[in-house]
Amino acid sequence: MEETGQLKRAFIDAMAGAISGGISRTVTSPLDVIKIRFQVQLEPTTQWALLTRTVYGNSKYTGMLQASKDILREEGLPGFWRGNVPALLMVMPYTAIQFAVLHKLKTFASGSSNSEDHVNLSPYLSYVSGALAGCAATVGSYPFDLLRTILASQGEPKVYPSMRAAFVDIFRTRGIRGLYSGLTPTLVEIVPYAGLQFGTYDTFKRWMMTWNHLRSSNTIHGDEHVSSFQLFICGLGAGTCAKAVCHPLDVVKKRFQIEGLQRHPRYGARLEPRAYRNMYDGLRRILIEEGWAGLYKGIVPSIVKAAPAGAVTFVAYEYTSDRLESILT
Repeated sequence: MEETGQLKRAFIDAMAGAISGGISRTVTSPLDVIKIRFQVQLEPTTQWALLTRTVYGNSKYTGMLQASKDILREEGLPGFWRGNVPALLMVMPYTAIQFAVLHKLKTFASGSSNSEDHVNLSPYLSYVSGALAGCAATVGSYPFDLLRTILASQGEPKVYPSMRAAFVDIFRTRGIRGLYSGLTPTLVEIVPYAGLQFGTYDTFKRWMMTWNHLRSSNTIHGDEHVSSFQLFICGLGAGTCAKAVCHPLDVVKKRFQIEGLQRHPRYGARLEPRAYRNMYDGLRRILIEEGWAGLYKGIVPSIVKAAPAGAVTFVAYEYTSDRLESILT
């Protein structure tokens, strides 16, 4: 009986995670495309950088508004959802694995499978559980992340007409290792990112419950219930904090993923195959050649995207999880 309950809980977590991840990814796809275009552009992404550094040619993208106009004019509205299919194929199993593993780890740490008891876990355990869940999810879904980046960054004319064509070419030319190009910086990034995201979310949620309890302390039973809007705010804060800290590693990861991609010259300099020896070399060279600004290319659309993405993911997860639990019990 206990085993059946655990399987049901794992199914609820996986389904809620997949649905919330799919909704969040689709809603924020335009910002993700703009972020990726900035991250893989070797030239400066701001007009100020162009004026102060003369070693580069003209930049294709120099701001969110300008990039949005260019993508819309050259690729139409579908351009903002380029790579969304592999993104969904990546993010749905990613969030499914992440939330299922996270709940299992929190159950082990707290000694209870009740989600309400997990809020009382120490911040340290919340951070560690989130980091381990993120690693498991990353390894399980990484090839789709790589395909998403390539399709979203290729522009027009397309290098690959479809996800299948990209997969076949990468597998034929680079083998299995090619499908996991950039995995090391991704895992190094995901440990602090997932740890911060879930750890700060639990912390903000705990603070919100305390706030609600204090506000309703004049009643007989203090109400600690957290509303959907408050969950949205918690997710917003968690997503913003995590992305702000881990963005440089995301830039390096994207560079590894698009090495050798033969984009049209109007998108700027191409990154040759094996341009970076390893993650440290990538960070060092970007810092030397592009400055600190290079490590934070795409940070504005990244945070603008991460905040609502985190908020939508957590709200959709909590809502879907509650709905599925009520249906299956």
